[in-house]
Amino acid sequence: MVRKAKEKKATRSLVKQRKEKILASLKELGGNVCQQIDHNEFPSINMPSRSIQNILYDPVTRQYILGKTEVKRSARNVRHIRPFTQLVWTASFADELSGQSRTSTLRDVFYSAQAYEMNFIDQAESDNTITDLETVLGAAREDFNVFPEERSAIFGDLTIEYTVPGYEGKRLNLASHPDGMMIGPALTNAEFVECKAKRIIAIEKGALFTRFVEEKVHEKHKAILVQTAGQAPRATRGLIRRMSQELKLPVLILTDGDPWGMHIAMVIISGSANAAHIRELNTPDAKWGGVWATDIVDYNLPSVKLTDLDIKRLYELRKDPRYEGKLWKKEIETFLRIRKKAEQEAFSRYGLTYIVDKYLPAKLEQMKM
Repeated sequence: MVRKAKEKKATRSLVKQRKEKILASLKELGGNVCQQIDHNEFPSINMPSRSIQNILYDPVTRQYILGKTEVKRSARNVRHIRPFTQLVWTASFADELSGQSRTSTLRDVFYSAQAYEMNFIDQAESDNTITDLETVLGAAREDFNVFPEERSAIFGDLTIEYTVPGYEGKRLNLASHPDGMMIGPALTNAEFVECKAKRIIAIEKGALFTRFVEEKVHEKHKAILVQTAGQAPRATRGLIRRMSQELKLPVLILTDGDPWGMHIAMVIISGSANAAHIRELNTPDAKWGGVWATDIVDYNLPSVKLTDLDIKRLYELRKDPRYEGKLWKKEIETFLRIRKKAEQEAFSRYGLTYIVDKYLPAKLEQMKM
């Protein structure tokens, strides 16, 4: 009991620390701009460059990171005045959201700017400014309460406690709804109170997620199920990392058997080049469990031919430093040899529950999970 109380307190502390850190970073950013103006200087903001030349793969953290090259936005430069002002306004808006514990979507930020006569040409421009702010702060937009529209889902025996205004202290078990719970801002900022699961299973597609819920995989295999809805949104990747680290749970990733499924798994494991400026989104010890190219052969799965685009993608993955591991190399070469791909649903040729009754237990044993 004492240990559980300490773990709960530690989880609450981590949630609070993240909120305090982002508010402190925003305050420091605004303070630096004001200080420069007070000293009769043209205000400027330095940030790491997001150019391709400055994106490097770090084998230690096992993810892409930004190098040491920096760029400067300065009010002294006429060409910089517009993006500089947009960045400062976006930081101010983020501070307002964080300070009031409110959330916004990427689309909402675009329209909110118009109320301040801070017009963006289009949402792509406002989205890019938000990414610039992430780079400056070294934090994900979700940390300052800006979320994309897309959502994924979660299901399992994990009790959370909400921290958002109006719901503080309210608890919910994530196995309470058969469709799973939407992974939104309130859930990603919640505290973990009690967990009876022993592993996390991230699933690319909704159909298999629903099948796993129906077949009570969360009970049979003591698993928290996460539907990534294709490429996992960053909030979902951050939540998977949090659960893995704070609850000490191993992660198994199940995707379609094709190069795009491999990439979906790798982004959860090692992040992406597009988010090289963000830390703490990847789960480096997560394992891709299939569908492997060798599974297509071993289970004689219904399959279709790889397209020219699929093959081109495999050659790209071959050159990617993240895919240098023995398993990744073997599966890439097998895909190129058999020239076939298969979906997760292909296991249904052996019966609706085969993937739960046979394939999943075998995979968990094979992956030592």
